Amino acid sequence: MRIIETRVYTITEHPAPEKCFEWIRNNWHDLNEHTLNDVVDSLKALQERIGGELDYSISQWPDRSEFIRFTDYDQEALEALDAEACSLTGTAFDFNIITGLRNGDIENVLKAVHADTEWVYSDEGLQDLCESNEYEFDESGQCV
Repeated sequence: MRIIETRVYTITEHPAPEKCFEWIRNNWHDLNEHTLNDVVDSLKALQERIGGELDYSISQWPDRSEFIRFTDYDQEALEALDAEACSLTGTAFDFNIITGLRNGDIENVLKAVHADTEWVYSDEGLQDLCESNEYEFDESGQCV
């Protein structure tokens, strides 16, 4: 038996935090999946309220195959919804989806998802993630 000692660092202690950020970006590909789940939940809740057909393909990152489409829905039911109250699921995406559909620009929600993902994977976003979860890294930047 042998004992191997490894020095570990928090993100603020690490001598080269950019190594940690690079490791995270290369290995943790679903950090913003919760946002996708929130959007899908809001879309489905809206469909329950206004009826019609819902079809979508969304991604954390921009993709040419993405879209959000509502057809044959009850326009009066849509207009009756209070977008400010975020009453579909309680997330901010309720507002974006209701107002987007009303304004004929529901796919603007995709831009919000992409912007959110950009921030999550930015140095600042990753710094916040690492600090709040007390992640530790070895010298090479790998999370331990």
